[in-house]
Amino acid sequence: MTADSDKPDAGQTLQSAQRAFDRGNYREAAAGFEQTLALVTPNSIVGGEVQMWLVTAYQAKGQMSDAIALCKKLTHHPDLKIRKEAKRVLYILEAPKLKSRPEWLTQIPDLTGLSDGETRDRIANGMTKFSAKSPKSKPNPIVEPVQGNQVNTKDNQFVWVALIAVLIILGSVVWMGQSA
Repeated sequence: MTADSDKPDAGQTLQSAQRAFDRGNYREAAAGFEQTLALVTPNSIVGGEVQMWLVTAYQAKGQMSDAIALCKKLTHHPDLKIRKEAKRVLYILEAPKLKSRPEWLTQIPDLTGLSDGETRDRIANGMTKFSAKSPKSKPNPIVEPVQGNQVNTKDNQFVWVALIAVLIILGSVVWMGQSA
């Protein structure tokens, strides 16, 4: 093996970090993005994109001060696209938090302490507040197939009435155009 083959590939570490981020493993993702950043030039386009991913991972981990600091640094990045994106994200990160009333929120019970078996048993025995059944919906009306001989194919004269009305309108427009 050569010395170059011992070095990790920036593309592979970036993809690995993005997969970790997609899985919700933000601590692993942030570490992967930091590792990728060490392999690329920070002022390059790829370096800026990696840093934007890192800002998002920091935010997801709850490290808002680190996310804001890195985002502020990226507002001076050499690439215009990275600068604009950093300014947009920074605006969102620094936005004031809105107060919400408890009645506006839906409380989701914490089931992390339960094993899979306990969760299934509770649902099966009806011991939870939440029902496993879907909410009642209206029954779908039964649609019967229509036979060809039941369809009314008799002309209702609408087409002829509409055609005559169009001809009258066109005739009056032409007549008014000649008299002017």
